[in-house]
Amino acid sequence: MIALPPELGERLTRAVQIPDMETALWKMLSDYIELKIAALKMQIAQLEEKWQMSFEEFAVQCKEHTLAADSYSWEVEQDFWEWEKATTLLEHYEALRA
Repeated sequence: MIALPPELGERLTRAVQIPDMETALWKMLSDYIELKIAALKMQIAQLEEKWQMSFEEFAVQCKEHTLAADSYSWEVEQDFWEWEKATTLLEHYEALRA
């Protein structure tokens, strides 16, 4: 049994337009996961477009120092960490969705 403050429960059921609080909570969680997946895919696509390769290729080129840019530059390192984070989170949220 889910216990929420009455005002929160009312807002939740109104937001998703489902009168049952438990079903409304599951719907909101599902919608949140879908939004996170879409945002992460967009972030990954932007990085793939910027570097004209996949993260796997980018990681290999960084490791082997064959990237067109300096592998130790601030921009490359920031993109690497953001890309790795987005890829890892995408896997996490897709597993939650399944």
